Amino acid sequence: MRARLTAGLVVLLAVSCAAVGVAAVYELNGFLTGRVDQQLYDVGARYPASLEHRTATPKSDHDGDEHGDTRKQSAGTFGARLVGSGVTNAAVVPSGAVATDQNVSLTVADKKALADVPVDGRAHTICVSALGEYRVLATKGLDGDVLITGLPMEPVQAAVHRLELVASCVFGAALAIAGVAGAFWVRWSLRPLSRVAATATRVSELPLASGEVALPPRAPESDPRSEVGRVAGAFNRMLGHVEDALTKRHASEERLRSFAADASHELRTPVASVRGHAELALLHPDPVPPKVTRALERIAAESARMGEMVDDLLLLARLDAGRPLEQLPVDLTHLVLDSVTDARAAGPDHRWTLELAEEPVTVTGDAHRLQQVLANLLANARLHTPVDTKVTVSLKTASLKAEGTIAVLTVADDGPGVPEDVQPGVFERFTRADRRRADGAGGGAGLGLSIVAAVVEAHGGTVTLESHPGATKFTVHLPADADTSAP
Repeated sequence: MRARLTAGLVVLLAVSCAAVGVAAVYELNGFLTGRVDQQLYDVGARYPASLEHRTATPKSDHDGDEHGDTRKQSAGTFGARLVGSGVTNAAVVPSGAVATDQNVSLTVADKKALADVPVDGRAHTICVSALGEYRVLATKGLDGDVLITGLPMEPVQAAVHRLELVASCVFGAALAIAGVAGAFWVRWSLRPLSRVAATATRVSELPLASGEVALPPRAPESDPRSEVGRVAGAFNRMLGHVEDALTKRHASEERLRSFAADASHELRTPVASVRGHAELALLHPDPVPPKVTRALERIAAESARMGEMVDDLLLLARLDAGRPLEQLPVDLTHLVLDSVTDARAAGPDHRWTLELAEEPVTVTGDAHRLQQVLANLLANARLHTPVDTKVTVSLKTASLKAEGTIAVLTVADDGPGVPEDVQPGVFERFTRADRRRADGAGGGAGLGLSIVAAVVEAHGGTVTLESHPGATKFTVHLPADADTSAP
């Protein structure tokens, strides 16, 4: 905005200066040309008339010397005599101490231009090749000829050009000074708006999606009668409303998080009790009707599933609360080997492959939670892909300028892929595809990948998904230990 305002100011000033300069040059040119015309009217046809009789008329009949009345004409005065359409004489009064007039060599174009000068008592401008631009006046002679008197336009042009040069220098300096001064003035005038922009920038850099948010100090308010002052006031009021909304949102999140943690904790015992009673009933030696046995088996299975879901919810609630995880050296290579071995046993119909770095990859974190990340990713690949799908697990290290050495874990498969409408929220809680990627029965509650994202984020890492039919890849980045060297 400052640049646009300054540029607009300079452009307006430049247009004004150009208008003043053009008007001044035009007016000066007209004024000086009028003075030349007046001199032409005063001189009349004396000089071209003297050219006609300069050799035949005795000296006593003239006010000048034997060559005509040239000494009383100003230097540069041009005279020509035309008979019919032809030029009989053409001369110019020389400058300096030379007393005799000088004949002028005329081209065909010059002669035509002289012949075209109308005898109307008005001055006209022509260009003589040997002399330059002249202001000429044509009058009728006594012998039926046409006498043309001319005065040079060079003094007028010199004055006009000098004015153009002076105006250009003065206006250029004025524009430069006005540009610098205008920039400082605009900057000073917009200081309150700059402070509002700085505050808005700091607010835009805050993570407002979750957690407690401390907004920066309000923008200083200036004169409320000005536009900038009204903008600052409205912006501060908006920040107040946003802060109130964020405070209420954080309080609501805390209540919900506390409720989820308390409910999950309290549900663990009754769920375990239901499961225990169902298993105990199944172990009863007395005969039990098949329908009752089937019901007890379903109760035990669903209670086990409910227990896992309660444990997942409790873990997410604790991670949301910022409960710290263990910070111990973890051999990620060893965890990958164990997890893939377990996945082979659970899904023998899939093809499992490993791509590991030559050296062990170690990170700092919670081994149990990282094991859960691997188990969830592999279970997701196993449950949501058809039989004979190839699942590739790779682990390597990479060196990034901003993050240093990182461990890169990928789990890729060549299954049908994650539906496009599910991909944006695949790491959100309770997200499940509308259709399964395999025909297997069962399914989770949609918490597996949300746990992966929460645990990875708690370790200072990131997890991403790239998926299209025939290629799905989950990539986990974790900060590697300092003694782990990148290839």
